[in-house]
Amino acid sequence: MKKHYMNNIDIDIVVLWVDGNDPLWQKEKEQYSQKRDSSKDSARYRDWNILPYWFRGVETFLPWIRKIHFVTWGHLPRWLNVNHPKLHIVNHKDFIPKEYLPTFNSPTIEMNIHRIDGLSEHFIYFNDDMFVLKPMSKEDFFVEGHPCETAIMNAISCVPGWENESYIQFNNAGIINKHFNKKKVIRNNVSKWLSLKYGKQLYRNIILSSWPYFTGFYTNHLPTSMKKDTFEQIWDNEFPLLNKMCKHKFRSPDMVNQWLIAEWQMCQGDFVPRSPGIGKTFSISENPIGNRQIFDAISNQEYNLICINDYIYDDGLFDNLQIELEKSFQKILANKSSYEI
Repeated sequence: MKKHYMNNIDIDIVVLWVDGNDPLWQKEKEQYSQKRDSSKDSARYRDWNILPYWFRGVETFLPWIRKIHFVTWGHLPRWLNVNHPKLHIVNHKDFIPKEYLPTFNSPTIEMNIHRIDGLSEHFIYFNDDMFVLKPMSKEDFFVEGHPCETAIMNAISCVPGWENESYIQFNNAGIINKHFNKKKVIRNNVSKWLSLKYGKQLYRNIILSSWPYFTGFYTNHLPTSMKKDTFEQIWDNEFPLLNKMCKHKFRSPDMVNQWLIAEWQMCQGDFVPRSPGIGKTFSISENPIGNRQIFDAISNQEYNLICINDYIYDDGLFDNLQIELEKSFQKILANKSSYEI
């Protein structure tokens, strides 16, 4: 019965992509920007030319996906098969309210994706730096309609140079504590919050469970299982805040982001525990040892899911690392997908 139920659930993917090399996009961005991009900002938009492997991974390892909603400012990869029956090209103008456009602010895009026309109730949210490396089932993301999640508490810290990110996490926690009583949340789903699937990370929940409020959540930067209904609940409860933040063209300290969706679902008890070992977040950087770990993780398919954050600020290293990254993906996903021309 359970297996039959799961087989009948439609699950889509939403993935955001931007071509940071597009001169028209750059021109519009500059019109609204009050400062030039720092190298850190530029890394958010740089194209590593590995998006084809994202599509190959989804087609090869997630063949049960109903539809891919490819969200873009308007530009498209030249190699993309835009007529693919499973592909839905989504322009920002197609779903983001016009009063928030144009936007160069990923939280604005993220907090409105539930408005995408034709999106299934259950979907997986990807950034374009998140990849699938192994075969996975629907039950790795949803079980009987419940999102699979790693519900691990954390203490928010402020990292120099990334203050905005810390503020956003703090804002997320503020919203959660406003709407949920921590003691009741844990008491109502003790087995989920103290699941042995969390391994050594379980100690975080044990230590922080005595604190009266949620002090933040451990977020492994990986694809997230989401429900449209959760977005609608948060918009209904926090419209003034979301409306204000979505009017910002760029990130600012007074925002929340898409991790709020997962945190809200967890506090509702609308989740099934999942091991954090299902994937890993890497940072490609000036560290050759760390970079080799990334290349090996891909080539040897060490994880189901990975995220590759761009921390390259020395442009002289970019070309060689890009080649090495492509070589690693080529070892496991050499054949073109039907999403490629």
